[in-house]
Amino acid sequence: MSQTLDTTFAALADPTRRAILSMLLEDDMAVTDVAEPFEMSLTAISKHLGILSKAGLITQEKRGRVKWCKIEPNAMKDASVWMQSFGQFEELDMDAFERFLAAELEG
Repeated sequence: MSQTLDTTFAALADPTRRAILSMLLEDDMAVTDVAEPFEMSLTAISKHLGILSKAGLITQEKRGRVKWCKIEPNAMKDASVWMQSFGQFEELDMDAFERFLAAELEG
């Protein structure tokens, strides 16, 4: 489970990837549609999508000539269970938690 959590939280550490996941909550999207709101190349978006795919947070499939992205609804279950265990003690400060994760990933 530790490896899965590490991969999940590493993928979630980037604000672009979190924004992509938020977009995919609405519906499946073509890669070009995912890329549209971001000021970066399609190659850069594809790298972000690859990280999300490797973490199991999304799947990608080709439909005709178009590559589609779909969020995996149960992919964050382990992370959610792990984070909820902190809720029994006190309210979780998500900003502090994000800073902690960033520091851990850098070190």
